Amino acid sequence: MPNLEFVEFANSLIGFILTLMVLSYLIGDNPLFRFAVYLFVGVSAGYIAVVTWQQALMPKLFLPLIQAPWPGRVLYLIPLLLFVLMLMKISPRLSWLGGPAMGYMAGVAAATAVGGAIFGTLFPQILAAAEPFDLGAADPLSSIFNGALLLLGTVATLAYFHFGARRAPDGSTRRNPLISLAAGIGQVFIALTFGVLFAGVYSAALTALIERIGALIGLFF
Repeated sequence: MPNLEFVEFANSLIGFILTLMVLSYLIGDNPLFRFAVYLFVGVSAGYIAVVTWQQALMPKLFLPLIQAPWPGRVLYLIPLLLFVLMLMKISPRLSWLGGPAMGYMAGVAAATAVGGAIFGTLFPQILAAAEPFDLGAADPLSSIFNGALLLLGTVATLAYFHFGARRAPDGSTRRNPLISLAAGIGQVFIALTFGVLFAGVYSAALTALIERIGALIGLFF
């Protein structure tokens, strides 16, 4: 049985090396970074395959096909057929057989995504944007100011992605001046958002590196 301290040290050392390989992207794209990314993608794909088999295919498809009563097994033949058709995408000659299964999966995924976006994101965001304008708040002026700033950022950001324009007499295309002003403000909000996201990713990477270094130091001292 391997020494637990050695296993812990090896895990920490490997994690530290992989963290450095990922952070090496700060000096530019290089083979070390690509190796770490390929390793991450491969491990993730293998993990997803195992989870899919153990939590979806085996308990919800193959076991019911074996254990369910005969009238109920017929219903499970439909997902089994779709599963087999999707496997046909592996072969270039038979890939056209997987079209119906892929179309069905894409349709279900699109419907789920649209429903989730509407009821899980859009409506809650609309209610959250309207909540600061409640005059019954403890500090109505501050609440209204925050709500107005949030509303301005949302509208200006959407205006930035509005590409409608009218053709001028000289043949050039010009946007509406009001839309152009809102798009400029939206560009500032977008830049701030990307800056905050980059700072968050960078700080998370540094935190992971510090944690790896701390783990290695803890093994020696």
